[in-house]
Amino acid sequence: MTNKTFKIMALPILALALAACFIQSKPKNDREKDQLLLRYVLTGLDKQHFDPQTINDEFAERVFKEYLEVTDPNKKFFLQTDLKELEKIKRKIDDQINEGSYLFLDKATEIFTQRVKDAKIFNDELLSKPFVFTSEEYLELDAKKSTFPKNKEDLKDTWRKYLKYLVMARVADRLELQERAKTKQDTSVEIKSLAKIEEEARDKVKKSQADVFRRYEQLNHEEHLGNYINAILASFDPHTDYYAPKKKEDFDINMSGQLEGIGATLQAEGGFVKVADIVIGGPAYLQGKLKAGDVIMKVAQGKNEPVDIEGMRMDDAIRLIRGKKGTEVRLTVKTSKGDMNTVTIIRDVVKLDNTFAKSSVLENNGIRMGYIFLPQFYANFNQSGGRSCANDVKNELEKLKKENVKGIILDLRNNGGGSLQDVVDMSGLFIQQGPVVQVKSRYETPMVLEDKDPRVQYSGALVVMINNFSASASEILAAAMQDYKRAIIVGSNSFGKGTVQRFIDVPYDMGAMKLTTQKFYRINGDATQIKGVAPDIALVDDYSYLKFGEKDEDFPLKWDEIAPARYQQWSVPLVDVATLKQKSTQRVNNNPLFALEQEKALSFKRLQDDTNYSLNIEKYITQNAKNKAESKKFDDIRKTIEDFKVYTLQDDRSDTESDTTKAKTRQRYNENLQKDIHLFETMQVMKDMI
Repeated sequence: MTNKTFKIMALPILALALAACFIQSKPKNDREKDQLLLRYVLTGLDKQHFDPQTINDEFAERVFKEYLEVTDPNKKFFLQTDLKELEKIKRKIDDQINEGSYLFLDKATEIFTQRVKDAKIFNDELLSKPFVFTSEEYLELDAKKSTFPKNKEDLKDTWRKYLKYLVMARVADRLELQERAKTKQDTSVEIKSLAKIEEEARDKVKKSQADVFRRYEQLNHEEHLGNYINAILASFDPHTDYYAPKKKEDFDINMSGQLEGIGATLQAEGGFVKVADIVIGGPAYLQGKLKAGDVIMKVAQGKNEPVDIEGMRMDDAIRLIRGKKGTEVRLTVKTSKGDMNTVTIIRDVVKLDNTFAKSSVLENNGIRMGYIFLPQFYANFNQSGGRSCANDVKNELEKLKKENVKGIILDLRNNGGGSLQDVVDMSGLFIQQGPVVQVKSRYETPMVLEDKDPRVQYSGALVVMINNFSASASEILAAAMQDYKRAIIVGSNSFGKGTVQRFIDVPYDMGAMKLTTQKFYRINGDATQIKGVAPDIALVDDYSYLKFGEKDEDFPLKWDEIAPARYQQWSVPLVDVATLKQKSTQRVNNNPLFALEQEKALSFKRLQDDTNYSLNIEKYITQNAKNKAESKKFDDIRKTIEDFKVYTLQDDRSDTESDTTKAKTRQRYNENLQKDIHLFETMQVMKDMI
């Protein structure tokens, strides 16, 4: 397929232009709908993707590889003979894509469905007999180091080893519990024979595997199709995706930090839907009758007849329970005591507070610092005037200024990104007007996104914390603060995701595509892609030696650079970074907790590499005990640090004091911060700055 050259237009115009390519009557059947989806996806990729690919045999190889990754990532279903059969049509995938044909998907789905049936039969048979844990054999748990089973016999043996491992792990845990009870003379623990322990462990694995296969059997055409479309899109880059309608709804909830529903976290268990947790302040919390541990048996909309949800797909059950604000849902629940109750709840907007910015006051040796934790760059794209992280951080800054803090730490660790506009707005809180990031579209000259507001909401000392999981928008903000010399960046190298994605709705309610349409560049001209942001002061953490980041993804876009933007660095110079780094290094080298952190990071690396597990229970228990002993010595890393205090802001205390559950949640949050050696060292860096 020959790729044409198109210029990137504004998103609404792009969506209209794409839709104009497909002015036709509504698809008459599912196959026409599937063909329209594929045509729309291909046109979107061709016209809008930052780095379009030629649809040829090489591309077909990539799609084949990605399809296997997404469909059978642990190599527990497809046989090598199946792959040979699929390879006969593999090189025709590119032709099929261009023709709108799903021959490969149809054949692969047919084979996969049969292999799921085969594997379920093997599971039922293997779990009907006791396992013996004395033989000398091993199970490789890293799928990248293993191969697909050769034939059905090999497939059965693959499952035998895996199920044996699951049962053995439960048996080992029970034996350890009994040994501790014997040592402590704890008569409350019943001492059982190895045969009885194995039987009970096998029964639990049997139940959990039944849930696994129930989910496989409930896979529908939309999901198989979604996997295939995503294999095509992933062959362009790791962040180009297809979202079926249900997945797009979940994404919107995650980004906005709110949903309309009952305010409960649900989980699948044994074919039932169980309440895992109640969201503080949500409708279920305020109503007071639904409890964690309750099992939801039936769901009724208002006065309508209840629908039995036992055995229903989890996402379908959740969508029955969710609903628009102001509507009534009646839940028939079985409590943990076995009672059956009907709980009536009026749905409302549920704010997921753990996704929003929150601030605290840190104190050490009488010096008070401000701390803002931002879990993601959230924004409500579907609601005018909805909550945005830039506004929230602005409010947190005002509250912290009332506390007379000497400096502020902005924590972007584990923040995977989000709203680009909020990055620009938030950066503007700390600088005078000027460029924040450069964005380059395909074939276009770079566009500079800048803060045009000359006001500076906070002009004091600033440190930004990042780690390997800080990505995209987090990297833009950290890079801008670093280039302006406005803040010191502390932590570990960021993820390296320097690309911009845009959602394009697919016609006829077929979901949406998330396409990589642009790349980010720092105002100094460097791409954040692949390289990420290097901290001014590096601190070792759990993931320092692991392979992790954009560079380790399949088919990432390359790193490059462009001309720098024109900008003026912060007028108040920072303390010499070399001096700050020298002082931090000295403290870290003298801190036994960081020595433990170094050991822990190396231990994580060893565990990542050592994935071949013995199925001999004596060897397993010995290795497990060694791993636990090693892990136990790392517990000291997470102990409360002496003379390190964390306080809730005065402006927030009335909210927590009026609600004991919120107060306890906030107390646990503060206590966790008091055990964070990386945060404590960052505070020492801040003290050096001021």
